[in-house]
Amino acid sequence: MEWYSLIFLLIDMRSFSSLWYWIALAVLWSSVSHWVLGVPFDLINRARRQGEGVAEDLAVLARINARRMLYISRNGGLWLIGIVFFVLTILTLLSVLYQVEFAQAVLCMVAPMVLVGYLTLRLALRVETDAPEGAALVRLLMRHRFMVQLIGMIAIFVTALFGMYHNIT
Repeated sequence: MEWYSLIFLLIDMRSFSSLWYWIALAVLWSSVSHWVLGVPFDLINRARRQGEGVAEDLAVLARINARRMLYISRNGGLWLIGIVFFVLTILTLLSVLYQVEFAQAVLCMVAPMVLVGYLTLRLALRVETDAPEGAALVRLLMRHRFMVQLIGMIAIFVTALFGMYHNIT
């Protein structure tokens, strides 16, 4: 047995019927909702409960990550947008015109992440311009986390419906 046959046996290319795909989807959305603007959710909870000392750490970490993301978007943003939409176009063409199941599965993961990326950049810009601290920053991060979780729930639901339909047909 050759090595690529072994890999295709381990990683089933029929994505919607593979347990690995659903594990990867769950890990993707749980990690995206845990790291809000690069800040772990437990730090946001501790800042909300304990107050001043932890809130200061939260503000510093949020500002560092906001500046980092905005630096990347300002220096390479046009290239990143071009690459992301090129990949989305290729995945959409492979999914719709050629009915490639792997492309459909990857598109179900990547397309909602584009919206999450946009919301994260908007949050980073707001953190940079408004410089919220304390309860205002916690509220802003919690609202962003709620929006990410809402997008994730909708994306998982649509992916599950599409996957069940694909497996039935």
